[in-house]
Amino acid sequence: MSLEFELTVAALISGSVGSVAIASLLLLFKGAVLEKISTGLAYMAGGTLLGATFFGMIPKALSLMDTAQTMQLILAGIFFFFILEKLILWHTCKNKNCERHIHAAAPMILIGDAFHNAIDGIIIAASFLTSIDMGLFVTLSVIFHEIPQEMGDFGILLKSGLSKRKALWFNMLSGSTAIISGILAYFFMQGMKSFIPYALTLSAASFLYIAMAELIPEMHKKTKTSESIIQILLILTGISIIFLIKLIQ
Repeated sequence: MSLEFELTVAALISGSVGSVAIASLLLLFKGAVLEKISTGLAYMAGGTLLGATFFGMIPKALSLMDTAQTMQLILAGIFFFFILEKLILWHTCKNKNCERHIHAAAPMILIGDAFHNAIDGIIIAASFLTSIDMGLFVTLSVIFHEIPQEMGDFGILLKSGLSKRKALWFNMLSGSTAIISGILAYFFMQGMKSFIPYALTLSAASFLYIAMAELIPEMHKKTKTSESIIQILLILTGISIIFLIKLIQ
């Protein structure tokens, strides 16, 4: 068994089930403290996602593929994730005004999460097949953006009537799709190295979409000077973490 495969499996567990476990532990905090931790992690995730994209995935894809083709595939990937999110949102709407009912939201959250985690698994596998250093900072980026998301999912599941134990179990179950898809992708791409640059462009598109369409718009809802400074510092911290990992490697 190769070192790359062992690291890939460890990263898949850490990025999926591990993120759920950390998120569940953070729920032990209450009120304002929990809100601050969750918000801070989301801000930092914006930086780690952008750092992993521009320091790792795009440069590597450009070294393996024509520049114009790389940019076109990233653009197509961003559009794909936009459509995918629209489809998920449409399916959570239960009336003409698209007001989501909390009991109907729980199964859709789990289904959407399972699909999202499966994509994360493919991204992690592709990154480790490219290089160990890329695998490490892509995994770190996944963890940073998964923890706040899983905390939000826990809240929805609990409000829909599930017990804490069931909410944790179902979240773990949806997170495990990353492990399955990641291992399958690892062996599939191991035999088809030519597929790796395409996986990298899809990964870059996914990270860019999450950062630019979801995390940053949330940040703009808070306009206080102090909050804006914290956002800038945490985004820069996230970018710096990825940069330092790349520098050390």
